[in-house]
Amino acid sequence: MGNQPHVLVIPFPAQGHVMPLMKLSCCLVDRGFKVTFVNTEFVHARVIAALPEKVNVLDQIDLVSIPDGVTGEDRDDHCKLLDSISNTMPGKLEKLIRNIGETIACVIADTSVGWALELAKNMGIRTAAFFPACAGAQALSLSIPKLIQADVIDSNGTPKKNMTITLSPSMPTVNTADFLWNSFGNLSLQHKVFHSILRYNEISKLADWFVCNSFNELEPAGINLVPNLLPIGPLLPSNQLGHLWREDSTCLNWLSQQAPGSVIYVAFGSFTIFNENQFHELALGLQLLGRPFLWVVRLDVTGGLGPTYPDGFQDRVAHLGKIVDWAPQQKVLAHPSIACFLTHCGWNSTIEGVSMGVPLICWPYFADQFFNRSYITDVWRVGLELNPDETEIVRRDEIKEKVDQLLGDKVMKENSLRLKDMAIHSVAKDGSSWKNMEKFVEGMIS
Repeated sequence: MGNQPHVLVIPFPAQGHVMPLMKLSCCLVDRGFKVTFVNTEFVHARVIAALPEKVNVLDQIDLVSIPDGVTGEDRDDHCKLLDSISNTMPGKLEKLIRNIGETIACVIADTSVGWALELAKNMGIRTAAFFPACAGAQALSLSIPKLIQADVIDSNGTPKKNMTITLSPSMPTVNTADFLWNSFGNLSLQHKVFHSILRYNEISKLADWFVCNSFNELEPAGINLVPNLLPIGPLLPSNQLGHLWREDSTCLNWLSQQAPGSVIYVAFGSFTIFNENQFHELALGLQLLGRPFLWVVRLDVTGGLGPTYPDGFQDRVAHLGKIVDWAPQQKVLAHPSIACFLTHCGWNSTIEGVSMGVPLICWPYFADQFFNRSYITDVWRVGLELNPDETEIVRRDEIKEKVDQLLGDKVMKENSLRLKDMAIHSVAKDGSSWKNMEKFVEGMIS
């Protein structure tokens, strides 16, 4: 295939950013494209280690890596990580592109590495900006100049007023305290993220295409507020690609032994950290439910070398629950035994839950997750949120009450199934996302 179009894909180096671009890469391979997928050396090693042994991904996608310049403990310092990525990787990426030795039809880059779009433009290569969150979050980011002008936030993104805003009647109401750039730890990091968003918003406007992992029917108002946006989702993770942790597939056999619609699936993505008190309340809440549960517990979920469970907890729930380090989430959510999903509301998890027709219990942690929660609870009405007490702890009784309430709500289940149908139709032939994908592909080939 001498005329096989070649695209280069580069995500931001984090699980939630790698996964959707891996799936997009698979879609492009299915359409006859050659794909070079560029990870950092650190992420690349984890992807390779997590691949199933019998799958030869290199036949489909050329997985390559470049250094990010980060060493040792600096990887846990997000300010240093962001600085190092933007200082080290552009030169390495340019060298990689020149060494490929053939025409690159397009560089597809996560908006969080907008410098890659700038680099490609300067090299005369067409570009596609990929926004990994919902369209509504991008619409909010694009409204920053108006928010500054209206004296809602200052020039560093810090709220000057405690208020709520709504970009459109059919979009979530957002409190200024929950703006996605205001939940990144310390003030220095918040300012860095805010100014990165501003810069990359401008760079993304220069891209030949702007695509996102959503679909028209899910958030029409948000999509309409972002000029030239092509929603091509839902991009669900491939069964073979894109994970940074090796999955425990034994949970699928366990799920098959449970009654239909009986299991509470609990997973909080790759970044959520609980203190020990909150972790114990979550564990005891699952015990109090008395329902089957599948709980994904990362080794670093409490910030240390491994979580400590309440005394006797694992023995008391051995007949009810299964605990794993990481799960094949798409397969889990598609399993008929799943009743609901207790989630951090990351966009990948949100759109996976929506696409599988699973009602959601919302426990957002940072960034756009609060915005997604509002979509789930207030706009789509497919889930409920957990509320902390006066000490900012979500108590076991609250967990039981909200799960019981959700599972007794037929309307929310009907809403969930309606969104599932919309998702299926959007990516089917002649669906809205299918048409957008065809437009994107044809544009890159021409």
